[in-house]
Amino acid sequence: MTPNSTKTSALSEADVVLMTRPSVRLITAHFDSLYSFVCLLFSRFMATNDLMTELQKDSIKLDDDSERKVVRMILKLLEDKNGEVQNLAVKCLGPLVSKVKEYQVETIVDTLCTNMLSDKEQLRDISSIGLKTVIGELPPASSGSALAASVCKKITGRLTSAIAKQEDVSVQLEALDIMADMLCRYGGLLVNFHPSILSCLLPQLTSPRLAVRKRTIMALGHLVMSCGNLVFIDLIEHLLAELGRNDNMSTTRTYIQCTAAISRQAGHRIGEYLEKIIPLVVKFCNVDDDELREYCIQAFESFVRRCPKEVYPHVPTVISICLRYLTYDPNYNFDDEDEDDNAMDAEQNDEDYQGSDDEYSDDDDMSWKVRRAAAKCLDAVVSTRHEMLPEFYRTVSPALVCRFKEREENVKADVFHAYLSLLKQTRPAQSWLADPDAMEQGDTPLTMLQSQVPMIVKALHKQLKEKSVKTRQCCFNMLTELVNVLPGALTQHIPVLIPGIIFSLNDKSSSSNLKIDALACLHVIMVTHPAHAFHAHVPALVPPVVSCVGDPFYKITSEALLVTQQLVKVIRPLDSQSEASDSFDPSPYINDLFTCTIKRLKAADIDQEVKERAISCMGQIICNLGDHLPAELPGTLLIFLERLKNEITRLTTVKALTLIAGSPLKIDLRPVLPDAVPILASFLRKNQRALKLCTLAALDILLRNYSSAVTPVMVDAVLAELPPLISESDMHVSQMALSFLSTLAVTHPSSLGQLSGGNILQQLIALVRSPLLQGGALSAMLDFYQALVATDTPGLGYMDLLRMLTGPVYSQSAALPHKQAYCSIAKCVAALTRACPTEGPAVVGQFIQDVKNSRSTDSIRLLALLSLGEVGHHVDLSGQPELKTVILDAFSSSSEEVKSAASYALGSIAVGNLPEYLPFVLQEISSSKRQYLLLHSLKEIISSASVSGLKPYVESVWSLLLKHCECQEEGTRNVVAECLGKLTLIDPETLLPRLKGYLLSGDFLKTLEDPDLNVRRVALVTFNSAAHNKPSLIRELLDSVLPQLYNETKVRKELIREVEMGPFKHTVDDGLDLRKAAFECMYTLLDSCLDRLDIFTFLNHVEDGLKDHYDIKMLTFLMLARLSSLCPSAVLQRLDRLVEPLRATCTTKVKANSVKQEFEKQDELKRSAMRAVVALLTIPEAEKSPLMSEFQSQISSNQELAAIFDSIQRDSSSANMESMDTS
Repeated sequence: MTPNSTKTSALSEADVVLMTRPSVRLITAHFDSLYSFVCLLFSRFMATNDLMTELQKDSIKLDDDSERKVVRMILKLLEDKNGEVQNLAVKCLGPLVSKVKEYQVETIVDTLCTNMLSDKEQLRDISSIGLKTVIGELPPASSGSALAASVCKKITGRLTSAIAKQEDVSVQLEALDIMADMLCRYGGLLVNFHPSILSCLLPQLTSPRLAVRKRTIMALGHLVMSCGNLVFIDLIEHLLAELGRNDNMSTTRTYIQCTAAISRQAGHRIGEYLEKIIPLVVKFCNVDDDELREYCIQAFESFVRRCPKEVYPHVPTVISICLRYLTYDPNYNFDDEDEDDNAMDAEQNDEDYQGSDDEYSDDDDMSWKVRRAAAKCLDAVVSTRHEMLPEFYRTVSPALVCRFKEREENVKADVFHAYLSLLKQTRPAQSWLADPDAMEQGDTPLTMLQSQVPMIVKALHKQLKEKSVKTRQCCFNMLTELVNVLPGALTQHIPVLIPGIIFSLNDKSSSSNLKIDALACLHVIMVTHPAHAFHAHVPALVPPVVSCVGDPFYKITSEALLVTQQLVKVIRPLDSQSEASDSFDPSPYINDLFTCTIKRLKAADIDQEVKERAISCMGQIICNLGDHLPAELPGTLLIFLERLKNEITRLTTVKALTLIAGSPLKIDLRPVLPDAVPILASFLRKNQRALKLCTLAALDILLRNYSSAVTPVMVDAVLAELPPLISESDMHVSQMALSFLSTLAVTHPSSLGQLSGGNILQQLIALVRSPLLQGGALSAMLDFYQALVATDTPGLGYMDLLRMLTGPVYSQSAALPHKQAYCSIAKCVAALTRACPTEGPAVVGQFIQDVKNSRSTDSIRLLALLSLGEVGHHVDLSGQPELKTVILDAFSSSSEEVKSAASYALGSIAVGNLPEYLPFVLQEISSSKRQYLLLHSLKEIISSASVSGLKPYVESVWSLLLKHCECQEEGTRNVVAECLGKLTLIDPETLLPRLKGYLLSGDFLKTLEDPDLNVRRVALVTFNSAAHNKPSLIRELLDSVLPQLYNETKVRKELIREVEMGPFKHTVDDGLDLRKAAFECMYTLLDSCLDRLDIFTFLNHVEDGLKDHYDIKMLTFLMLARLSSLCPSAVLQRLDRLVEPLRATCTTKVKANSVKQEFEKQDELKRSAMRAVVALLTIPEAEKSPLMSEFQSQISSNQELAAIFDSIQRDSSSANMESMDTS
């Protein structure tokens, strides 16, 4: 035997001796059983874990036998003694439900329901969680799955009996929880069970346990979203009866809470009962019970938000109750506070404040909850009743400002939030208030707010030194919103506010968010107020801002860099010539600002936002203060060069260089230009539009201000990249490229020699022929041609360019595809002719011959006439004796386009010499039969000639136009109307009263009631124009106009007639144009006068329009999308009525033998209706409407509709992303 084996055997003998002792034997047996138990437990845990992993895989497929075994095993594991195993088993239920057949799911649900009523608490709990898991994993109601319906029906019966069992509260609570969850998700599938669910829930509202009542209210809230009308009426009548009886205060509180919950979930249904409910709630507000008061005011808040129309008559009552309870603080007396508190030391003030809180605070004091409810209710009123803004500024605004001193922090936050809502409501009104005509209308919300600014600042001044971080954040948010609504409003109050802002920036107890808010507020104030207002405070502002730039938290640094950039503009404003700015010396602060920014600019490992803002800030420092930094400048510019090479920072650097290059300080950029320009040139081929645009702007300004330092080699590098940029695919980029070329023609004319015969010129000619060339791009094109011809470059002279432009038309190779191309070429010809006046007469003579020549094609005549018009607009052509005759002869052309061009040419030439041509045109109108064309010429003269030039002819033109007012042809009458309107603008004081006098009644509004359809239609078009351009003119008239406008949206049977066209009958609706004009007015009013509309009456007519003709449907779909974002709560109330016509449009089939246009129309209607549906679904809770969810499931089950729906959703989300990107 080996030594080792001997040792082992010796040990084992010793063990045997030990194990003969009774106590050791017991311990060993216990250890063995424990070990086997742990092994068993561990194997159960791991097996369950593995099963869960397998079930989560999509690939797993179970046969019937495996399903049965797995289900049985998991249900058994739910009863396991170990909590961890139970938890895993519950988690398995989720994926299992979607993998097994329906009858197995029913088995699971049956077992869980039985276990939920078990005596074992742990089993009850785990079964409840299991049921919630199963309900959560069932397919959504909108999918139309039968599984969800059958499972929910099975659970419902068991749950109602569990809820009715009063003896076990924990079972009741779990059952109520599951019931609420199920009603929320699948309420629409349980319609048959709703009466029994209601009868089981109502008794629980009087349960002795408050938790049971609370969950019952939740379940009822979900029930009313999908229940039928009879069930809803039963519930409301029960609540009204109980509230009327008012047996005891505890249940009354519950019934008020329940009413508020129903209103929150189904406001559109409870509205008709408010007349009965609100008086009861008002009565209970006067009962001396703080908890009841809180619930009553919360109920008012839900009525205001969810039933805006029905609550309208009661809003004054609600406001007065809220204002009364906003100051309800029986345990505290504010009256002995002295007004000169502001003079007190901040710390002392805070100690007093805290002391008073401790002295009066009491755990039983519930009054703060009443005040908080009042503040929230006022917030709701202010947010939803835009039309009452003036009233709010009279009553609500002063009351809220007085409560900024509120002692309870949470209440104070809600008071601030309510005031923020008031300011936000005031902001949209600016669009029409900015209209100078509107400012004459006395007290507007903005003027009222302006008068209250001193009171607001006084109230905020004390709060800015509070210890509470939350309070100070609220102050900064409010100041930010105030200056956004009223820029410049705080100019007089800057000295009071700046110390408060600095206090938060320096305070060690300030949170990061507080500092960020303080910096953001300071930035907005500096942007919206004049620089001189801050000069006295710069010494105090610079140190804390510089300190924040060095803060370790990147968000604070980023915000501080924005402030620094603005601070640079404040200490040395380059655009201001005022003495105040000149007298301020920036030099003491330059070093601090530069040092903190350069540190951030050099750091390579910082956040991208900080990098970008450091670049922008340094760009501003060099732009405004570069002349004070001669030593630092070269090194800083080299850092910019490095940042230019980095893909992440290049765009921001290009913008910074553009800023520096445009500085009036003439910063020396020559050291970096040889490296920078080639890099900039390379950016022009990058596929990033913003980068291209900024780079072109940078190159343009560098050429203008540093032309001597830009070498031909640099210019060639840029020119090589330009051809692809000059294209109709992006007119803005083309415009910037043309501006660059125009600058190049002035600064480096020698570089343009290579354009001759090059790609750039071909692209230019192609762009001139594009029908899309107009506006800024066209102006840039004309400027370039003028600059180019002035360089006298060989091969690019006047005649060379003229041939390039007009050659294709004269070679007759092919007519240009679009008339706009002829107009653009004519404008370019005129631009060249203006730049080379000596060439003009010969070219004009040639054009006249082209018009006369009988062999000229219509294309040549068209171009020649348009060119004569464009040249004659700027150059006096009265020296051409044949011109009048030639143009009048062209009026007889067989081509409509040539006639139109001749008419334009005559008007445009007349502008060049009014005394010569205007009397001739007037004479021709009087004697000729071609009045329509001649009147178009006259319209061109009135539109384009100077006011001073036209004044002597106004009377003769006016009397001539009046003679043609009653012409038989509608086209002629329309032109006369345009001429009269444009002529009136030349001398409105004299002519406008005359024009009004020609209306039969002298009152424009009476024309809306004219018996003639056409007069009413044109009156609506005029009204629409006023609503769009001058809303202040019509705002006060809406009360009388809207009924007439709505009246015109109705289909009139007497205006529909049948016309026989051969074997077919065609329906003609003579009222369609009038209805269309009325709906167009309604659409415009949404943008300009929303606060003056009763949205529910408006929606009634939108609803009718959804069932009208194609054109009107298209308009109302647009309105619906607009309304979804402007007034979501009102649309939600009408959702069921709006969904039906949308569904009808989407499911309409076109007859198989219809023409192609009918199919296209129907497709466009479907897309437009689907856009409205997508917009409606952005309203929170829209999906909970049973009709909407049914329509959604219909869309998802129809391949064509689903494809349209998905593409529109993608488009809207990508549009949102793009708008964020470009901003």
